[in-house]
Amino acid sequence: SNMGEIVLPRRMFLWCMAVIYLTAFVSLYVQIPGLYGNEGLLPARWQLRYSGKPLVEQLLSSPTLLWLGPRLGLDTHTAMELLCLIGAALSLAATLVEAFRDSVVFFCLWVLYLSMYEVGQVFLYFQDNLLLETGFLCILVAPLTLIRGSRGVREHDRVTFWLIRWLLFRLMFASGVVKLTSRCPTWWGLTALTYHYETQCIPTPLAWFAHQLPVWWQKLSVVGAFVIEIAVPFLFFSPLRRLRLGAFYLQVLLQVLIILSGNYNFFNLLTVTLCLSLLDDRHVYFWLHSKLWSWLCYLLELVVWALVIVGTVISFDLQLDTVKKGISSRTAFTYHQFNLFLKTVTIPSIWIGVLSLTWEMVTSLFRCACVSGFFKRFWGTVQWTVFAGAAASMFAVSLVPFTFIEYDSNSRLWPGVRQAYEMVDRYQVVNSYGLFRRMTGVGGRPEVVIEGSSDGVTWTEIEFMYKPGNLSASPPMLTPHQPRLDWQMWFAALGPNTQSPWFTSLMYRLLQGKRDVIELIQSDVSQYPFHQQPPAYLRAHRYRYWFTESKADGSVLSGSPHASLCLHALKKESALWKHFTVRGVPAHTLIWTLIACSATFCLVQGLRHKNKDVEKPSDAHKATATDRTENAADGSSSDHHEKSDEQQADEEDDKEADSEDEVEEEGEEENEVDEEDEDEERIEKR
Repeated sequence: SNMGEIVLPRRMFLWCMAVIYLTAFVSLYVQIPGLYGNEGLLPARWQLRYSGKPLVEQLLSSPTLLWLGPRLGLDTHTAMELLCLIGAALSLAATLVEAFRDSVVFFCLWVLYLSMYEVGQVFLYFQDNLLLETGFLCILVAPLTLIRGSRGVREHDRVTFWLIRWLLFRLMFASGVVKLTSRCPTWWGLTALTYHYETQCIPTPLAWFAHQLPVWWQKLSVVGAFVIEIAVPFLFFSPLRRLRLGAFYLQVLLQVLIILSGNYNFFNLLTVTLCLSLLDDRHVYFWLHSKLWSWLCYLLELVVWALVIVGTVISFDLQLDTVKKGISSRTAFTYHQFNLFLKTVTIPSIWIGVLSLTWEMVTSLFRCACVSGFFKRFWGTVQWTVFAGAAASMFAVSLVPFTFIEYDSNSRLWPGVRQAYEMVDRYQVVNSYGLFRRMTGVGGRPEVVIEGSSDGVTWTEIEFMYKPGNLSASPPMLTPHQPRLDWQMWFAALGPNTQSPWFTSLMYRLLQGKRDVIELIQSDVSQYPFHQQPPAYLRAHRYRYWFTESKADGSVLSGSPHASLCLHALKKESALWKHFTVRGVPAHTLIWTLIACSATFCLVQGLRHKNKDVEKPSDAHKATATDRTENAADGSSSDHHEKSDEQQADEEDDKEADSEDEVEEEGEEENEVDEEDEDEERIEKR
């Protein structure tokens, strides 16, 4: 097998992306009536002013297919539901059938999701820009079979797949860096995690246990997070594959721990999917050993990890604490020193990117040159030119948002790159990242509690399905669903109510008793206290919440209300609208059922192919090992009729291994979730 083939990781990546798109579309679809319906919180039709301009002008001013709504006689939010359903159907097809994991299909998925994003306003500002950027890269990474017909490995595949690695680097490195550049005392004091589990957006049941861990462990965890987010990402570009694989396992470890301790929808799933760009076929299949060389590599790798450990010990002053029976830690560098470090590494990190991309380009050009047959070689080179150009431009443009973390480096960028970035900025093709800039809720977790009353005397709390409210309810496990209203309530609690104009809209809709909005709060409407008769009065209090101490058995503890806001009843109106959905089924249950069924389907398909293999042993024996890996590389599709039996047998074998891998992979990622951070960054931006 060729040393660094990436056929399997690439196929796993595309499968996972199909699953994530499926999750995102279904999760959003069930919330559209309440969020964007005409009686929802932020009706989508307010976003699109139909001025009678030509369609092209409208699309340029706001790139969304929803402009086609009126031409098809559809209301804006009905059009949103339609686009979401098409997106869900397409991504389900891509999850189940390899032929659909195609460049054209990924282009459609990207356009559909961008169409939602454009009118999604405040409720689509979380992980959605990362999904759009990764989704755009999928268009370059996926094979173009629907048009070209063949599913062979293309020489430039490694160049486009490299862009995924670069995106992962930007995401992780920036997430680590902003924690320190924000000068947040909890990150500098390494105490952030003593607050995080309690104050994050929607904790999981395990967050309570994580919160009980000793302080020295919480501080060490922060040190670990800094190392995994700031130091380790540089190993993504290491020519030594085991360093890349080590980096892969550390990133996956971090994401799995985040998934277990917090509900961050598909965000961590997406991050683990990006990590697949660090793998190669050899790692997914089996290990090759050449003794002396591998020992030298082991030694070098040990030295690298030892340097990482020594650097960590020095930077965070790690010492054995005999009194507390633990390891003490503190930030042993100043803001000024960190800024100097950042100035020193930002530009070199760009050069590392340039060298790494150039290496991928040169090696793939060399592969083009090795193809036999003039026409094939020429066609391969033409394609290489196009895709290498695309990869180089994506890389160049991404440098603008990447260098936002360091002002001087940003100002040193070539102006042409900045102009290109301004041109593509609105399409969310490249973004700046940096999660959990500042730790919130340091003095207790703020939480807005809404209460309703029919007489203004007795008040009943309106409980949300997911966010903390009732003191005796334990936190939920929802990944990868994202309850967008519950998330937004978390932000509302952090700022004054003037920052959340949608909140007034929420109160208004509850006073009107709008079912679509009520379903965002309780998908089983009978659980909603005012399902028979809307309240005449509503009020909102801000409380502070803390986890209970480990002696007790509850999960949260509340403090006193801070500010409150009362609204009076408004005239009630009635409306009829039929929304195709599974009434009363919680969205996260629906999403999990879909994922489980798709994964089972793929697994069964794989096993069926394996059994076919067993039935024709004579053919299977004919195939040599080299044959196998080439096929694994080529055949990832259903154009079997063109192939000989033995090739087919082989290929299916590979496919089987592949889909099992993918399913396992998914298993790890599925549980995913991510950070408050992204949003805080969004808030700051806005």
